[in-house]
Amino acid sequence: MQFTIHQINDWQKVVDSILPELKHNILLLKGNLGAGKTTFTQFLLKNLGSEDEVNSPTYSIVNEYSSPKGKIYHFDLYRLKNIEEVYDIGIEEYLDNAFLCIIEWPEVYEDELYGLNYHAMSINNTGESREITFD
Repeated sequence: MQFTIHQINDWQKVVDSILPELKHNILLLKGNLGAGKTTFTQFLLKNLGSEDEVNSPTYSIVNEYSSPKGKIYHFDLYRLKNIEEVYDIGIEEYLDNAFLCIIEWPEVYEDELYGLNYHAMSINNTGESREITFD
């Protein structure tokens, strides 16, 4: 699926299209700084019934949110330098016990996901719009 958005409220259309397609509990979010990964996550969690305030997990590395369907974990792996640091935060435990894990900057961990089912979303900020691809 591909989308182009021009304003912040367009994220709702993206979420409306993606929600019925979410079949796996892992969602990888790729995009440059300021592309809208956390903004997308805010819209997504609101639509999943979470009443929690969604913030970027840049410094905490992982934020936990509640939803009627279960726990949602939002990761930002940008500052992690190697796979050992990813395992040190206990990522496997989160993946095993979550309704949904949203992972920003997943590149350091992506090879470890081989054989697992997950979705991937790329956001490209063109300056004029956001070009989004969802698999």
